[in-house]
Amino acid sequence: MNIQKLIEAARKPEIYAKGTANMWVDAHIAQQLLETHLSQDTDLASRKESTISSTVQWILNQVHGDSLTILDLGCGPGLYTERLAEKGHDVTGMDFSSNSIRYARESAQQKQLNIAYIQQDYLELDEENRYDLILMIFLDVCVLSPNDRAKLLKRIYRALKPGGTVLFDVLNVHHTLGGSESKDWQIAEQGFWRNRPYLALSETFYYEEQNVLLNQHVVMDEDESIDVYRFWRHTFSPAGIKQVLAEQGFRFVSCHEGILPDCDLYRSEDVTFCMALK
Repeated sequence: MNIQKLIEAARKPEIYAKGTANMWVDAHIAQQLLETHLSQDTDLASRKESTISSTVQWILNQVHGDSLTILDLGCGPGLYTERLAEKGHDVTGMDFSSNSIRYARESAQQKQLNIAYIQQDYLELDEENRYDLILMIFLDVCVLSPNDRAKLLKRIYRALKPGGTVLFDVLNVHHTLGGSESKDWQIAEQGFWRNRPYLALSETFYYEEQNVLLNQHVVMDEDESIDVYRFWRHTFSPAGIKQVLAEQGFRFVSCHEGILPDCDLYRSEDVTFCMALK
């Protein structure tokens, strides 16, 4: 085993340095993620069905309309899009994972729901004046670098109709990132990261000046090839969200806490739902 190569891969990187691998395009990991999305035993990839149903109802209570044109960014296997379509809305889902999109299309067909699905990186969203409502649910805004976040919000603004609404959730300042540094390792015949023997070194790094947390996973195969997966995490204050949205031309509307139940990942008070108008 090339220990030095492993040590180099596992070092704390410069902030926002990209990993060497993308878990969404790995067929094995994508299947593990889909199963996690659909599981009712965890909130790791998607929230539980009861929470999704209550969230969809809350969203529609905020954004009124009998037949809204809605885009769900990072739609996964279609857990929100199906509920929105069942309520009579014109719904499109976009996700980078071909595995999730395939499942979502098959599920919609079985349920005879007319939902359009697009397999695409939402950072490449390229539409204009089309949607009444654009959603990003399950803290996606929190994992984007500042540059990617600005790029996406600019594209969302362009894709919304005049007066359209963007609605997303974020971890807020009640959720503490500092002091969360940790290390863990796993060696297995097969598991989440591979369907063959592997070693995984997982570590969290805190960037105090920027108040940013990195979850890094270094995975080595038997042939000593190494993949590095990196997931950044930010928190936002209401003032910070207002500034982020205003920089892209949005009119700030409101922030809402206490929408979700507590779970293993966060408390209800840790999550803020944000709405803004074009």
